[in-house]
Amino acid sequence: QVQLVESGGGSVQAGGSLTLSCAASGYSDSNNKPVKMGWFRQAPGKEREGVAAIYTGSGNTYYADSVKGRFTISQDNAKNTVYLQMNSLQPEDTAMYYCASGRKFGGWVLPENYNYWGQGTQVTVSS
Repeated sequence: QVQLVESGGGSVQAGGSLTLSCAASGYSDSNNKPVKMGWFRQAPGKEREGVAAIYTGSGNTYYADSVKGRFTISQDNAKNTVYLQMNSLQPEDTAMYYCASGRKFGGWVLPENYNYWGQGTQVTVSS
């Protein structure tokens, strides 16, 4: 059974940085290994939105316009871990952040294109 465990969330002041980690386990064989890994976030009263994604084979990365130039997604295949380095954090980045893995090549920003989700880690940015 695939499990995704996020860590690294916390509270920071505006302009600060955090690095989120997502450790994946339970990929029994190559048939259920993900094609892409994504980070999503959801603030209270808002829909879940895609933040960044990385295609595990090519290493290609994609970002929401709101985080381009500030966030960086990366992967360590040996550790089955994906990271989200977040710099220049702003209060509007405050949300629960979720890691997700997907076995489809569909649009990275759509939650329905992901098969497994972590439990989330809270990021709070104060002004």
